[in-house]
Amino acid sequence: MRWPRLPRSFRRQIVLLTAGITAVAMLLLTLVVQVVLARITTSDVDRVLQDRADAVISSATTASSGELVVPDAQLDAGVAVYDDRGHLVAGAPPTSLSAHYAELATVDTKTVETHGEHGRVLADPFTATGGASGVVIVTERLEPYEEAERLALIVTLVTGVLTTIAAAVIAAWTTRRALRPVTVMAETAAEWSEQDLSRRFDLGTPDNELSALAGTLNQLLEKVASAIRSEQRLTSELAHELRTPLTTIQGMADLILLRDNLPAEAQRDVEEISAASQRMSATITALLELARNEAQIVTASQCSLVEVLRDVAEQASAGSVVLDVDVAEGRLALPHALAVRAISPVVENALRFARTRVEVTTVETSGAVDIFVDDDGPGVASEEVERIFEPGRTSASGSGAGLGLAIARRIARTVGGDVAVAPSEASTRFLIRLPRG
Repeated sequence: MRWPRLPRSFRRQIVLLTAGITAVAMLLLTLVVQVVLARITTSDVDRVLQDRADAVISSATTASSGELVVPDAQLDAGVAVYDDRGHLVAGAPPTSLSAHYAELATVDTKTVETHGEHGRVLADPFTATGGASGVVIVTERLEPYEEAERLALIVTLVTGVLTTIAAAVIAAWTTRRALRPVTVMAETAAEWSEQDLSRRFDLGTPDNELSALAGTLNQLLEKVASAIRSEQRLTSELAHELRTPLTTIQGMADLILLRDNLPAEAQRDVEEISAASQRMSATITALLELARNEAQIVTASQCSLVEVLRDVAEQASAGSVVLDVDVAEGRLALPHALAVRAISPVVENALRFARTRVEVTTVETSGAVDIFVDDDGPGVASEEVERIFEPGRTSASGSGAGLGLAIARRIARTVGGDVAVAPSEASTRFLIRLPRG
């Protein structure tokens, strides 16, 4: 049996639980009221029956002949008096209860019974003044009492429904007012994370749970901002240090290409060196923009998905492995160099471990493009699914610095996407999700 899932909204959970608890409490209260009312009704009916029987008994006398005598004034409807032989001496039983009255006419102990729609019946043996004995039998209809019970049930149920609705409305209003600062803080924090890491919540000295939460979030934001600034500073310094040797390499390659007597094979090698240095320079520039948190530049840029994957394929070292790229025309909402840098390490990793083939396919979703990289390699163990994205984590052969997948994931997540291992039974599958342009 599966229990229904609660809504994810904390406020809705509180409202739902409040309404549910109130409804259960009102239902239990209704049951208790009905049980107590039923007992009170039974007690009242028995008291009325006993009062009527006592009135008849107190008026009964013994005639000179020894017969039991009861004045007609005490004989209400449904009252019958029998002598000690079970003969009717006064009153008249109801037609529907004649047989039952006859059965109770000879009882020697007080008897009270309920007979469905006929009501409740009391048979009370007595001895009248003068020594004559007999049995007085009286009945009381239950319809008026049952009607009162039904009316009480309706009133209780209506009250329960109204109370439950009122409790839900009050809970919704209270939680909305109480949690509004939390919603505002969450929305504000999301805005700050994209625009200004230096801003903080200003709720004053912590004097309640929400202001204490704001203080904790301020401390967390300070730590995050400090970490981001340190990372940006490190990335900027590394990029600055790499730019000088890259410029020198590219300049020397261009000078060598100007020579007239350069052999064809050497020229191809130098052209490749020049192209690689240009690609690296463009990547460093894009990473610098990313490190400086220029979100408006990143989100405002677009590039062609076909051109990005063509550059990825040209840079990849396929060797004997077949690289099959099947992609439809589309656009990505990030700079070309960043898109190449987010996809290329994943493709290189697949080529490194594939046996014969690597396939790259794309699927457009709502607001994103999913790029799948499948290879027929040994796969990724379940315990390594997240570890392979840690900086410095290399393959078993120890090749590489272990930064490719980590940088790819960081770039993708910075622009609102992700890089992860996707479940697949037929192959090793990586998913690269990037925003669609």
